[in-house]
Amino acid sequence: MTDTVKLVSLAIATPEHVIFQKQAVEASARLFADRFEDFRHLARVFDSAGIDKRHAARPLAWFDEPHGWQDRMQAFAEVAGGLFVEAASSALRQAGLEAGDVDCVVTVSSTGFTTPSLDAQLAGRMGFRSDIERVPVFGLGCAAGVSGFAIASRLARSRPGTVVLFVSIELCTLAFRLDELTRPNIIATALFGDGAAACVLRSGEDGLAEVESTGEHLFPDTLDIMGWKIDDGGFGIVLAQSLPPFAEKELGPAVKAILARNGLRVEDIDRFICHPGGTKVLAAMESALSMVPGTLDHERAVLAEYGNMSSPTILFVLERAIRAGLPARSAMIAMGPGFSASCVTLRRVA
Repeated sequence: MTDTVKLVSLAIATPEHVIFQKQAVEASARLFADRFEDFRHLARVFDSAGIDKRHAARPLAWFDEPHGWQDRMQAFAEVAGGLFVEAASSALRQAGLEAGDVDCVVTVSSTGFTTPSLDAQLAGRMGFRSDIERVPVFGLGCAAGVSGFAIASRLARSRPGTVVLFVSIELCTLAFRLDELTRPNIIATALFGDGAAACVLRSGEDGLAEVESTGEHLFPDTLDIMGWKIDDGGFGIVLAQSLPPFAEKELGPAVKAILARNGLRVEDIDRFICHPGGTKVLAAMESALSMVPGTLDHERAVLAEYGNMSSPTILFVLERAIRAGLPARSAMIAMGPGFSASCVTLRRVA
């Protein structure tokens, strides 16, 4: 059997509640305008974010009241569990498999947690075998869609024939805070949404794409660019204003180095598939990787329809790119806390 790993299937899922951007700006004005003097200036981000609507774990009215850890994590367990089952079951159906065929499940999330982890809590409901290998990963943030995909692909490659299920789930809206009168929190209310995606990876001949290479880059002395600060109320977002210029300056050399370690050049990539962190970040990525402005059209379409869902967003972009037809070679790129960049190159299956 060949040791090349294939992406066999890809499914996406979103919570039932929808927040249109007009509703979000009205709600934010009601909740923050009288308490945060710079709100009217910052409110312009709702128009410039390039977002029409987002999906949310809870209805908009839920955010009118303060919530602590218990409320937030109860909501995470309930909604993330449902999204896990929906996305994973769909990916398995597409692959012609059942949950009992899965040998290993890799689950990434940075917006909530349960112990035991979601994969264990849902094992009976899904129908996983008792000898399934579970790899829950927390803390990779927006980069986890690519980093987790890479972990899953390496596990599949190390044991030919193994069926690896990769699930990415983020409920970013559960981190919205009434008590955080800060610029990052206001921006978060304009930008982030909720969603999940699942992939089946396996060595073999058939699939949507071949996983060619993986790589990471950790930038030194950048811990303050993105992450969580944690207090009694829950997660509080850390998001530096310097992110777009940092990406424009630093992403190109990092991606070139990752590709070079795998015997590739930027010029070898026919299409970059990028995590749409925001419109300014997308423009910075296009500049950093010498793309014509506006090239990242799938990314902007996903951002408009779903917002930034953190880790699964890149998989929503990949799903759209697959439907449009992948080129000979593409590269998934995402940045996240650390500060880090992650890259996976894919080859079209003939």
